Amino acid sequence: MGKKRLLIVEDEADMRGVLCEGLSHNGYMVVSTENAGKGLSAFDQNPFDLVIADMKLPDGDGLQLLEAIKSKSPHTPVIIVTGSGSVQNAVEAMRKGAFDYLLKPISMKVLEERILTALREDPSPSKVIPLDGINDSTPILTRDRRVKEVIDLCDRIAFSNAPVLIQGESGTGKELFARHIHMKSPRHQGPFVAVNCASLPESLFESELFGHEKGAFTGALCRKIGKFELAHRGTLLLDEITEMNPFLQAKILRVIQENELDRIGGREPVPIDVRVIATTNRKIETSIEKGEFREDLYFRLNVISIQLLPLRGRTEDIELLTRFFLKKYSDHYGKLETSASEEALRWLSQQPWRGNVRELKNVVERAVLTGSTPHLDLKDFSHKEGGMAPEAKESTASPFSLKEMEKDLIFRALEKTNGNRTHAAKILGISIRTLRNKLHEYKDNVSGFEVSNPLA
Repeated sequence: MGKKRLLIVEDEADMRGVLCEGLSHNGYMVVSTENAGKGLSAFDQNPFDLVIADMKLPDGDGLQLLEAIKSKSPHTPVIIVTGSGSVQNAVEAMRKGAFDYLLKPISMKVLEERILTALREDPSPSKVIPLDGINDSTPILTRDRRVKEVIDLCDRIAFSNAPVLIQGESGTGKELFARHIHMKSPRHQGPFVAVNCASLPESLFESELFGHEKGAFTGALCRKIGKFELAHRGTLLLDEITEMNPFLQAKILRVIQENELDRIGGREPVPIDVRVIATTNRKIETSIEKGEFREDLYFRLNVISIQLLPLRGRTEDIELLTRFFLKKYSDHYGKLETSASEEALRWLSQQPWRGNVRELKNVVERAVLTGSTPHLDLKDFSHKEGGMAPEAKESTASPFSLKEMEKDLIFRALEKTNGNRTHAAKILGISIRTLRNKLHEYKDNVSGFEVSNPLA
């Protein structure tokens, strides 16, 4: 793999020289410019893997450059740096798609960590969804009366600031419904910040959520704005909240009740205006009985409760979703518009879909990629490499079980990522915790994989 190319847009010559020298020594190919116009011109001429831009530039500001870069290359991470930061500027930068927002003086160690995180293939455990990015998600498609009633409930409660608790199995679209509530609410012009509680290490959780002041602890080399502050006047999604330990649950409860937070090392509370939506794929009452989840936090979050149906409970939606994903991935991969045979659609409708819509999406995407013709048959959805496709039957499931397909996909993803579980989970479209659970089931078969990140 070649060197990663970085573009630095910084008007201070000394700062520009320090960044170029330090990052070049760390193995990056660095190009630098002193203003936004030259920076954008350099970006147009050559592709860059990451951009570092100062907030204040002689011919504009970093936010304008950020918008221009994102309009040309939405997936290129941009890190904004500034000598005079504010919460408002940080929120605005993140809303416009900045990967991070750092205050000067910048520690090369901190910057290097941010760059490595941004260049990783796996998504950050927390993310700010730009307003124009929400429309890129899968729409809520259904013919089921019960799901339509849930959508109607979301529309009716969207105007309020009441906390919402969304429960459902993995892959049922909990984050999708949370985004729907946000976009239907008066907060839709504010940020939508999602935090995956299952993916975030406990040692970083408090700092990520509440932020910290410079010098608050070893390694706190600059102020960090937490996710609650970034979600100011918007919506904060706490995904898989039952994975959070009780100590942090108590802090979350206080923030929700008081509408203020304490940064680590801060001297006074910071007022916030945030609507909280929490999700879980566990039976939360069981977690309360086991002492794993605080009952008072449950009551505070459960003002509005939404229970999502598993896909196997709304089988009439399987064909609708399959056709949607066929068109989506045909367009995405530049293939002729793809269709599925009646036999294949019937087989898909008979499967249990333990991974729900996410699992169906992955199966359809694989079929579009590997299918030899635009008209996909049963073998395109159920074929295992090196094996035989099952024979279709009217009333019985395929002898090649969905469980075996699932295992095959997981092992192929691990092979493709050289055993990196985090990257594999991204490819599969599942959480890292779900992947860990699956690997535990298959532990007798994974000894050949070298896991590059044992903490993932």
